[in-house]
Amino acid sequence: MSGSTTRRALLTGVGVLAAAGGALWYGRRSTAPDATLAAASAEPVELWDLRFPRPEGGELAMAELRGQPLLINFWATWCPPCIKELPEFDRFASSHAGQLRVVGLAIDSLAPVQEFLKKQPVGFAIGLAGFAGTDLARSLGNSTGALPFTVLLDAKGAVAQRKLGETQLSELEAWARRL
Repeated sequence: MSGSTTRRALLTGVGVLAAAGGALWYGRRSTAPDATLAAASAEPVELWDLRFPRPEGGELAMAELRGQPLLINFWATWCPPCIKELPEFDRFASSHAGQLRVVGLAIDSLAPVQEFLKKQPVGFAIGLAGFAGTDLARSLGNSTGALPFTVLLDAKGAVAQRKLGETQLSELEAWARRL
């Protein structure tokens, strides 16, 4: 690499990091959706007790998904790899509708998610977890709280697979075969 190419790559990387940090700061300072994630007590929250507002109205009650395999994707509108993989999750959800459920939990606020879904609708359920959703992701094995994060739970609710980072359709297919 030439000196100018190296400088350009370095400045691009710094710019991307600054933009991600700014988006994270802005999202944290805006009001998070009223997801029932964390009680005032220090007791852990049970996944199946959680309820999340839906972008189209109503709520996503996790208890209704209990007893069947469940793929949960934690994502945000400000996360480029999250946006890139959402069509893969949509294809996977439609091709495995009888075998398992797919849920997207947006670590984001209502307006950006609604705007995004107008442009790129998905056929699986989306819940608004807000930034409190990172605590849920951590409880499912995401020690860094980074996005995207995907976890597959078996019918008993045990973690069968998990991945931090962009997930490919071929990986999701392989996970489903192992259930």
